[in-house]
Amino acid sequence: MAKYTSEDILQICREKQVQFIRLQFTDIFGTLKNVAITQKQLKKALNREILFDGSSIEGFVRIEESDMLLYPDPDSFVIYPWSSGEGKTARLICDVYGADGTPFEGCPRNTLRRVIREAEEMGYTLEVGPEAEFFLFHTDEEGHPTVATNDNGGYFDLGPVDRGEDARRDMCLTLEQMGFEVEASHHEAAPGQHEIDFKYSDALTTADNVMTFKMVVRFIAQQHRLHATFMPKPIAGIAGSGMHLNQSVFRDGKNVFHDPQDPHQLSQEAYYYMGGLLEHAPAITAITNPLVNSYKRLIAGYEAPVYIAWSFRNRSPLIRIPSKRGQGTRLELRSPDPSCNPYLALAVTLKAGLDGIRKKTQPPAPVNRNIFDMTDCEREKECIRCLPGNLKEAMEALDKDSLIRNALGRHIDSRYREAKRIEWKKYKTQISQWELDQYLSKF
Repeated sequence: MAKYTSEDILQICREKQVQFIRLQFTDIFGTLKNVAITQKQLKKALNREILFDGSSIEGFVRIEESDMLLYPDPDSFVIYPWSSGEGKTARLICDVYGADGTPFEGCPRNTLRRVIREAEEMGYTLEVGPEAEFFLFHTDEEGHPTVATNDNGGYFDLGPVDRGEDARRDMCLTLEQMGFEVEASHHEAAPGQHEIDFKYSDALTTADNVMTFKMVVRFIAQQHRLHATFMPKPIAGIAGSGMHLNQSVFRDGKNVFHDPQDPHQLSQEAYYYMGGLLEHAPAITAITNPLVNSYKRLIAGYEAPVYIAWSFRNRSPLIRIPSKRGQGTRLELRSPDPSCNPYLALAVTLKAGLDGIRKKTQPPAPVNRNIFDMTDCEREKECIRCLPGNLKEAMEALDKDSLIRNALGRHIDSRYREAKRIEWKKYKTQISQWELDQYLSKF
């Protein structure tokens, strides 16, 4: 992100003829929200004087305590590349505060800031590189999304097989205009599935970037008369969409996960951090895989992790150690999917990693064979646990993990768990098309 003062922003808006500013924030379920203002109200916004009704946002506050303040982050200022002429639009990402000027407990960005401060007190900075996948689908005559894919491509296919290539190119160009450093983009494993990777950054910037990335992808897809979805598993029988999180911890500009003296060139901090992630993995899954649909992806056979283990060489465990060393040493957490709230996902993973470092939690030995090919007895002998198999199991794991609940904070912990219990209850009462196909004519 660029570094701006309030005066910088006011001057840019005058010179570039920016007429509208979107004050953006994220609710606890990862949905992007905004309050739009005109340029005349910008100074007031930068002075943190813009109120909004928090009772209208799911999971925020009750009606009797509804007034909330938006605190814009000046460094998040950017002009939307698709706006032009005298009606340009810019955005500012905001933290949510109470009317009394205290950080709002229900703001996910504040939640991540709190855990980041905890890391800073230990001398650490978390750097994260996400790998977010998504599908591009056709829309119907009324513009509603379908699940008809716009190509039959596979890994790294080119046009004309990859018919989403033009849309993906425009997404990359737009992201670069907004300050992203796009490292790679390609067709993914399933028909209509794509991935765009952008450069790693500190945890807060990365969470902001994930929210911006998803907004841009959807917007550009719409311009191509397509629908972009980050739903983890929109179609049965093909790969789902993940969002691998590559994580490194730095101190004074040096990657503390690297140790050239170790046989695998990993430091004790790296092992301990990984130990913390593995120990708290079941509860973390309730946040990194937040939907009923998320668990349709976390099944064997589609390169998504099912087992709580780690490896240097294969992609079946929960955590993989990519081969790069030195400043590029990192852990790849493979379970998260792009429907998660990135602020909360990074808050709970960082909290778990820090807990591992504090407690010097040693991970088990690496599993360098395909876990899916192992028998139940072999997995039991290796003490390999399973990730939660559905949202109910994940929420039960979260209920029992006080550390991860503490990372969320009392407000988000309470509202999130309540909402997910309701989601599971509603899901259980539904009759699926599969049930009708299997049973309606038989019984």
